[in-house]
Amino acid sequence: MLFALENRNQYYPLFCDTFRYLRNLFSEFSDLFNLVNLARQISLYAVIAVGETLVMTLGGIDLSVGSVLALAGVLSAIFHLSLGNLAIAIAVGVGMVCGFVNGLLVSKLRINPFIVTLGMLNIARGIVLVITKGFPIPIYEGSIITLGQGSFFSLPYLFLFMLGIGVLGIFLLGRTTYGNYIKAIGSNELAAWAMGINVQRVKIVTYTISGLLSGLAGVLLAGRLSAGQANAGIGWELDVIAAVIIGGTSLAGGEGSVLGTLFGAALLGMIRNGLVLFGVSMYWQTIVIGLILVGGVALGTLRELRG
Repeated sequence: MLFALENRNQYYPLFCDTFRYLRNLFSEFSDLFNLVNLARQISLYAVIAVGETLVMTLGGIDLSVGSVLALAGVLSAIFHLSLGNLAIAIAVGVGMVCGFVNGLLVSKLRINPFIVTLGMLNIARGIVLVITKGFPIPIYEGSIITLGQGSFFSLPYLFLFMLGIGVLGIFLLGRTTYGNYIKAIGSNELAAWAMGINVQRVKIVTYTISGLLSGLAGVLLAGRLSAGQANAGIGWELDVIAAVIIGGTSLAGGEGSVLGTLFGAALLGMIRNGLVLFGVSMYWQTIVIGLILVGGVALGTLRELRG
């Protein structure tokens, strides 16, 4: 599979080939029930991966997405009874603040993005554990449940959210001046600064968007699970980064594709679903995703060396 990705535009035929292979192998793979569940699983990763694509195209990385997701989910669960829909705004706003702090530290203090977001990963997870003591906080009713579990003509709201955010991400990165600034900074930050681009502002905005989408995914996941979970999102950063890399975004920055990321997330979701149908344990699934991540990075490096 990874060799087929040596050309960064191969994700669409690879997606189709994988789908046909799994459909032929397991009749239940193409059942409506399984496809709807698959769409729900893919959607949450993909929503976060859109923000991660912007950050990685910028030349950075955001490791805090899973912990910010958990923090937003827990806050939405805590406030949903007393504040109603305002709980959603608070949870997403906290995600934005986490992203803003990441962007501020990366741009103003010039701290390595890996260190900054690794620190935020631990801070947000620590806050979640202090608040919950490790226990889930249930959500009984309301808009959060509707968003996480509702559907429109058999299409889950989660999937519709993913489509909307995906289209917005494609437009932002491919059709706006802001998207061109991201690519320019990722290609050569000094040259972008010399061209008059406000590098610090673009970085802060990009990390803030990543935090916002992580917070939104946290609310949607809490609605899907009917609870804010302290252990939600653990390890998600690796799946999200793997989806972005498989989708053709350069680890070195300067090149990125939100559409490729959506296909990358779908491909990873199908592989996980296929492994479940094969009866592969969760532990081996993690190993497979790790191998795909390492292989994707290796092929990306080969592409850049050849370029």
